[in-house]
This record gives sequence, structure tokens and C-alpha cells, in this order.
Amino acid sequence: MLSVGDALAHRALEALVRAESSVRRLLAADLERRGLSAAGFSALVVLTTAGGELEMRTLRRRLGWTKASTSEVCSTLQAHGLIARRRLPGDRRAVLLRITGEGVELVEELFPDHTARVASTFAALDDAEKRSLAEICRKLAA
Repeated sequence: MLSVGDALAHRALEALVRAESSVRRLLAADLERRGLSAAGFSALVVLTTAGGELEMRTLRRRLGWTKASTSEVCSTLQAHGLIARRRLPGDRRAVLLRITGEGVELVEELFPDHTARVASTFAALDDAEKRSLAEICRKLAA
């Protein structure tokens, strides 16, 4: 027979995985109808809030992504004309990402509804619970 170890930790994991899946589905559905993944939208929002340009490795760190997933998301965004990539002259290994006008327009169009969906999704939690959840997730991600 398998030993469960910390049964409470397993229950917490199960609840976290279910909650993450549910929240992801709710927030990604409208984006996907527009042909944009949640990851792609996150990258566009980060680029927008960073003033329109970032090195790829900075984007990767801010989003907690692997090199491979960052490259895949950026390739898709570039193929859709939402970002442009170029090598930095001083460091040929570094890639600078720039959001295009079309990318900015898409973020400006989608962000208000996305913000409303986030608020609606987390409406079941009061402010203290939202702060606690954010702190717990930061601890788990560290």
C-alpha cells in the first residue's frame, strides 16, 4: 500500500490544481476565441506595461517561463504580427522584443474585459483572502 505522507498537503495540492484549471479556463476562453493564448496575452501585457520593449530573457523572468516556452509564445506572437524581434547589436545572443501597433491595439481592446473577468472570477474572495492567496502562491513559487 502507498503511504500518502502529508495527507493535508495532498488535499491542498488537489484543490490548488482544480482551482488553477478552473480559473485558467474562465480567463482564457475569450482570448482563445480571438486566436490568442493566455500566455500570449500575458506577454503582450508585460510588454505594454514595460513601455513596449523588453529583452526576451527579462520577459521570461517576469513571467516565470522556460526558454523554450518563451520562444514558442514569442514565435506565435511574431507570426501574428503582434510583436517584432531583433538581435541586439552589442550582444548577438540577446533578443529585443517590441510590441507592434497591432499588438497594442489588441491589448487595449481586450484588457478591459479581461480585467472584468478577473474581478468576477475572484469576487468570491474578500480582500483579505485575495491577499492571503497571493502570499501563499508566492511562497509556493519561491
